[in-house]
Amino acid sequence: MDLFNEFGIDIGYVVIGMAGVILLLFLLLIITMAKNSSTRKKYKQFMAGENGKNLEKAILDKFSSVDILETEVAELNKRVDDVSTRLVTCYQKIGLVKYDAFKEIGGKLSFVLVLLTDENNGFIINSMHSSREGCFTYAKEVVNGEAFVILSEEEQQALDEAKSNTGLKNFGNME
Repeated sequence: MDLFNEFGIDIGYVVIGMAGVILLLFLLLIITMAKNSSTRKKYKQFMAGENGKNLEKAILDKFSSVDILETEVAELNKRVDDVSTRLVTCYQKIGLVKYDAFKEIGGKLSFVLVLLTDENNGFIINSMHSSREGCFTYAKEVVNGEAFVILSEEEQQALDEAKSNTGLKNFGNME
């Protein structure tokens, strides 16, 4: 008490201050207990009907399922890459033009068919039909979208169709 007197502090204020701190600590204790109770209820709901070993087994099963799925995804990615590599060399673009090769003699039985890869490499097949002389078929190579021989108007039209990939739209409109 002499210590309080030396500094000129009234002991009544100290007791009131200590009571305030104790009251504050008591309120904090009540709040902590309420939160702890809420957490315990959530934990009991989570663990309802399961013991720790069953829950651990369930979690490990999920992890093994994820591992299996990762393996399957890796295999699927390899397959997609393989298919993508193969598609580059497949004929993907088509041009088809039907025409009358001999003007009123053979009818519209002649055609030009162009098949190109994604890189515009492929061939042109020109089949010219005549009712008197039969059918003549010619093939021409296409490299990078260009033929290195002279093309007829119909062959150029079919090549342009194939390069712009509009040939598929015209299949339904063939006469």
